[in-house]
Amino acid sequence: MLLKNKVSLITGANKGIGRQIAIEFAKEGSDIAFTDIKRDKNTGSLIEEIKKIGKKAVFFEADVRDFKRAEEVVQGVVEEFGKIDILVNNAGINRDRVIWKMSEEEWDMVIDTDLKGAFNYIRACVPYMRKMSYGRIINISSINGLRGKFGQANYSAAKAGLVGLTKTCAKELGKFGITCNAIAPGMIETDMIKNLPSEVLEEAKKETVLGKFGKPEDVAYLAVFLASDRAGHITGEIIKVDGGQYI
Repeated sequence: MLLKNKVSLITGANKGIGRQIAIEFAKEGSDIAFTDIKRDKNTGSLIEEIKKIGKKAVFFEADVRDFKRAEEVVQGVVEEFGKIDILVNNAGINRDRVIWKMSEEEWDMVIDTDLKGAFNYIRACVPYMRKMSYGRIINISSINGLRGKFGQANYSAAKAGLVGLTKTCAKELGKFGITCNAIAPGMIETDMIKNLPSEVLEEAKKETVLGKFGKPEDVAYLAVFLASDRAGHITGEIIKVDGGQYI
């Protein structure tokens, strides 16, 4: 098991990529704490699935935009498990609109969720990781943070910000035994893409060299590796999981 006896905190894990990361981490031996903006039917089913694997699972209702709540969540994880080894900043939203029609609220909501949310949880976790001289931080960015995307000024800016945040944290935290890397998925089959127009989906599929979209598992498998000791000499990297969509 690559994550035996580890404790992981994953934000936005009720469904999609975050949920799959939680499942794969549990399979590899990690106990799981996870957040989402509210408890729903997916919350309970994820807890049960992790328990069936044989690991502990604890849910915290939290809006990642809330700095104080992030501190409370991380403190709760440490009180429950005694430590925190791995942080995955997965929580994210999109509010797509061309920039001349985008509202201030749409801009702020995406920036605060997708970028500030990651800062909030890194800021809360790092003091505990520093004391252990160990930590793994994984930020879920996007290829659109590397290239930009029509209609996604807010989302692309937030995901690009995660790239800079990742590299800076890698530089600042390396001497404490903490690595920080980012995963940049392309189009992944999650609820986030369900309402996209068919022509947009078809265009995105044509961009890939594999001719298909990725699955949450494709991202989760890489997250497992980056969270493990096998990736102990990798930090500050942005790794694409996109079927060649970026190239």
